[in-house]
Amino acid sequence: MADSAFPIDLKQFQDIQLDPSLDKLTGEQRSKLLANIQLLRDAIVLFTATGAARGVTGHTGGPYDTVPEVVILESLFNHSDKYVPIHFDEAGHRVATQYILSALHGDIPAEHLLHYREAHSQLPGHPELGLTPGVKFSSGRLGHMWPLVNGVAMANRDKIVFCLGSDGSQQEGNDAEAARLAVAQDLNVKLLIDDNDVTIAGHPSQYEKGYDVGKTLTGHGLTVFVADGENIDDLWKNIAASIRHDGPTAVIVKRKMCPGIEGLEGSNHGHDVIPVNIAIKYLTSRGYPAAVGAILQNIKPTSVSYIHKGSSKDKGANRVEFGEAVSRVLDKIGKEAAAKKVMVIDSDLEGSTGLKVIHQKHPEVFVPSGIMERGNLSAAAGFGFDKDKFGVASTFQAFLEMTISEITMARLNNCNLLVHFSHSGVDEMADNTCHFGVNAMFADNGLADVESWLYFPADAAQMDAVIDRVFFERGMRFVFSTRSKVPWILKADGKTKFFGDGYKFVPGKDEVIVEGKAGYVVSFGDMLHRSYDAVLRCRELGLDVGLVNKPTLNIVDEDVIRKVGTTPFVLVVESLNQKTGVGSKFGSWLLERQLTPKYGYMGTNKEGCGGLQEQIPHQGLDPQSIILKIKQLSHSTQ
Repeated sequence: MADSAFPIDLKQFQDIQLDPSLDKLTGEQRSKLLANIQLLRDAIVLFTATGAARGVTGHTGGPYDTVPEVVILESLFNHSDKYVPIHFDEAGHRVATQYILSALHGDIPAEHLLHYREAHSQLPGHPELGLTPGVKFSSGRLGHMWPLVNGVAMANRDKIVFCLGSDGSQQEGNDAEAARLAVAQDLNVKLLIDDNDVTIAGHPSQYEKGYDVGKTLTGHGLTVFVADGENIDDLWKNIAASIRHDGPTAVIVKRKMCPGIEGLEGSNHGHDVIPVNIAIKYLTSRGYPAAVGAILQNIKPTSVSYIHKGSSKDKGANRVEFGEAVSRVLDKIGKEAAAKKVMVIDSDLEGSTGLKVIHQKHPEVFVPSGIMERGNLSAAAGFGFDKDKFGVASTFQAFLEMTISEITMARLNNCNLLVHFSHSGVDEMADNTCHFGVNAMFADNGLADVESWLYFPADAAQMDAVIDRVFFERGMRFVFSTRSKVPWILKADGKTKFFGDGYKFVPGKDEVIVEGKAGYVVSFGDMLHRSYDAVLRCRELGLDVGLVNKPTLNIVDEDVIRKVGTTPFVLVVESLNQKTGVGSKFGSWLLERQLTPKYGYMGTNKEGCGGLQEQIPHQGLDPQSIILKIKQLSHSTQ
């Protein structure tokens, strides 16, 4: 596959000049636009499907949908200097748009598109400025672009700035703030919003009744146009009108998700990467030869054959187990009591964060909601404002950074709030740097006279034990899990689960996995099994190093810290941010107790490399890197 040429000739893309003073397309303009749209849609189906083939997932529907808008913008940008010639997009998962443009503009060879989301390909799951040639901005997470685009417009008062949007990204609260600023400052910002009534978890018209993008933006004061996205004449007429109108406008582009793709059209599954079989069927129907489909069939997922000592070969998904564990707690009190006592609110991620299990087993407590992490977290907190009620919210840990103020409000109001932050750390994070969940300790933002509890279980068995113990405890509790599956931690016999039968989780208590005299590694979460492997291999070499699991991240266990602090060295290993994680604090905790071992800490320290299992070694957090650090600290004590 590495030597495959890109089988769709992007040189067939035709140059078109459009004049926004004219509403009607000529026959030639229409013909060329439609040809360009079909060309790019075919190309996007092909190269995003490589993500499905190699197991790194991706997103096809969004970039596929918005090709007509992108083609029109290209025709404007190439023939006038009245625009800022950047396809700003507030839906970062539509990164395929930016990559197809990079290939069209000659910044990357077309055949490189076949490495979409592959590790070290410089084609990660969201656009990153400075990483991919031709990419002109970093999108960050969903719904974060418009406020920045406002600033671009303020710096370029003589130009028009476009921003591609979506009915999903417009649910984010900062878009409301951006709308008010754009109107107040009369900015020449033009939004082109793909309104396909699809997000990850379903259809906004069903789970968020009353939400209407056009009415919302009209209420903020923007001039709003509505267009049929699959009628090129109607789409152009409305975009041209929006350009002629001075000041902020929005064109609401109505269409089904994945129009023309059998098996995905109108479905929320179109949000994700197109399956290989559907892609091949589509490309075949478009007249492409079997060799094109063969490219996809010849791509295989990469795998790592490394066997970790001290943990099981089979793995469990902690993010899914969270939902199972909560459901078991609710089973104990019954549906009637659960409905009165508990509320679980989703932020369009129920299938990713484990809440889907709760939705299915305990619909009486479940509230489907949109892409509104801040408001949903506060709603969960407000439900728990009553001392005998408990609110639960969940989203990706990357979005924790957005909710810090709401966490403070919940704390000030003594709310009973449990938040599950999945996709913590960096393991298997093909979306790359902007989706890294590495600042967990930001949740512990209260003063020293209040306590929050941050839990990062090491495996599915410990996740069960944590939820069983803390679910109905009062106050602020945060539970973290990874996107990747993790093995079960085993006892010394290599068979028995460490956190299995008979295990009881104690909040704030660190756990000695292996005793040692030469020094200790302190770890937790997805790094515990990797640290365990490193420790066992060092012990085989004669180095008597121990291992401690620290499932409660922000509370000092006085007994254990003195135990490890009186040995020659301590090494903290985590997948959180090396600048803000547990390791950045543990050294101070030691010194405050006059404990002075040699000290080191390892964590996430640089931008990602894309891909899945490649992220951990890229950060220097694989077992061999841990072994090297153990040896360095051990030698420095001799």
